[in-house]
Amino acid sequence: MSKMFRSLLATAFMSVVLAKGAHAQSFEDLESRLWSHPSLTALGYEAEADRERATAATALPDPVISVGINNFPIFDPSFDSYLPTNKAVGIRQQFPSLAGREARAGEARAMSAQTEAVRDARYAALRAELITLLAEKRRIAEQRTFADARNAKYDELTGVVEAEIDAGRPAVYRLAEIESERAEVARTLVDLDRQEAETDAQLGDLVGLVPSTGVPALNETDWSGAALEFHAVRVADAALRVTGYGVDEARSEWKPEWGAQLTYQQRDEGATFAGDDWVSGMVTFTVPLWAEKKQAPNLRAAKARQASAEQRYQAAARTAAAQYASQDAVIRSAAASIDVLNGKIAAVEDEVEAQLITYESGVGGYAPIIDGEIAILKLRAEIETEKARKASAIARLNALLVTQ
Repeated sequence: MSKMFRSLLATAFMSVVLAKGAHAQSFEDLESRLWSHPSLTALGYEAEADRERATAATALPDPVISVGINNFPIFDPSFDSYLPTNKAVGIRQQFPSLAGREARAGEARAMSAQTEAVRDARYAALRAELITLLAEKRRIAEQRTFADARNAKYDELTGVVEAEIDAGRPAVYRLAEIESERAEVARTLVDLDRQEAETDAQLGDLVGLVPSTGVPALNETDWSGAALEFHAVRVADAALRVTGYGVDEARSEWKPEWGAQLTYQQRDEGATFAGDDWVSGMVTFTVPLWAEKKQAPNLRAAKARQASAEQRYQAAARTAAAQYASQDAVIRSAAASIDVLNGKIAAVEDEVEAQLITYESGVGGYAPIIDGEIAILKLRAEIETEKARKASAIARLNALLVTQ
């Protein structure tokens, strides 16, 4: 598949998704659609495959059926002229170590459990990403509203400044400032359009459509301090269990592998001997004669893998705890920033009110009042950024923990 064709295919897919516009969906509907994400479906199939492999691991190998002749003369071909000549039908069955078979079955079941843990962690991460994108959609819509309101205020301010100029006041420089700020707002609107397109594309990847769903109620999940409450640690713990079965399998290689063979032989009657049938049987078993070269290194390797998994478990616990603390810090920071910005808005509103009283008393102009209102719009746009940052941090923090 050429690069151009892949690009056209991706463009066509997103066109189909985005052309339908925003869809009214409840957040529960989006969660259901999220479970159908290909990456989660693939992990589900992997877990099912390991479960089936666990069932197959305990089964015996297929028996071997043999059909043949023994001691058949080459230069005088005949079944009744040479005493040892006979026809034979045999069956051979191997019985691998039960401990080894059970270890392999346990390993497959543990791998299935690990894949399920990975799937749960992946779903939690995708859900957090979905909430983040919905929060971004809300932020973009609110900031676009504030930007449009700023444009309207600049129109109003332009009229006020022009009136002041007509009245002989030296306010010409303000027109240049207003045009500069208009250009900033225009650039902001263009950037918001870009951000919205990117967000819609990512939503299409996650749930197959662009929803018009609001951000669900978010509450920070408390962590009790137990490492196994983290998704990443549960995945590492499941991997550790897999290596434990690997050690059991390596130990089982010291145990014998048994086999049984039964052969039925039939001899035709000849001129000087009678025909006869007889049965031969045999039992086989393995002896770990080369254990120092095979079984012992395999066991050391299995124990090394187990030790490695134990260290990955410890690393996962540390990393998850650090990520939790990091996201918690982001939440606190965003909440504090929102409080500071609200405080600034209250201060500007008081100033605007004072300016309005002064203006109504006949002293001063109306431009400072509009400037204050524009400043409030800017601060409200900043609050939306902090709200989105807080919502994303809460979603990502909750995604670290097993909540079900």
